Amino acid sequence: MTHFNKFFGLKAMTLTAALSMTASLAFAGDTNVSTNQILDALKPRPITRGLSVGPQADPTAQAKEATFLNTVRNRQTRSLSMGERDQIAELAATKPNIDLEIQFDYNSADIAKTSVPSVQALGKALSDPSLKGSTFVVAGHTDAIGTEAYNQGLSERRADTIKKYLVQNYSLSGNDLVTVGYGKTKLKDTANGADPINRRVQVVNMDTKTASK
Repeated sequence: MTHFNKFFGLKAMTLTAALSMTASLAFAGDTNVSTNQILDALKPRPITRGLSVGPQADPTAQAKEATFLNTVRNRQTRSLSMGERDQIAELAATKPNIDLEIQFDYNSADIAKTSVPSVQALGKALSDPSLKGSTFVVAGHTDAIGTEAYNQGLSERRADTIKKYLVQNYSLSGNDLVTVGYGKTKLKDTANGADPINRRVQVVNMDTKTASK
């Protein structure tokens, strides 16, 4: 029964990312989110003129961030070390994001037919000229049910599936899509590890260029 519940519970993941440290835009459960909504969420946010603190305003921090991202481009998801995965998560915490619910086939990394429109909307958004030149992290997460090894592998395969779909169907450069898996190590709801909200793929715009106003 435990294995049955585990596999049944792994039918879905949520596609997410962080708008900021304190705010996010979520469309959980909405498989008809528009391309424009995704674009609005993933565009770099402007900063007030004169603001001179924080990682986005620090050229040295930007250079270090860019150097690190270059070391993980075109890497196989399973090749990333725990330290590299943690560093990606730390950098992603302050970046633009959106939450989408992406369903996968039973005990599989194949995208369910009902979720294809959401992934298509994502592909159209990432292909928009306004996001040209950005690097996106696609990070897989699972719930807390099951072994660490199984969840780690599943999170990596599902992140890879999203990247493959975007590259094949929208001619996006694989060099601009960094995939990483976290398994059950970074739950969204730590108090309820089995909650479906924890099953997600995190997509983050890692662009360090921030407009001023």
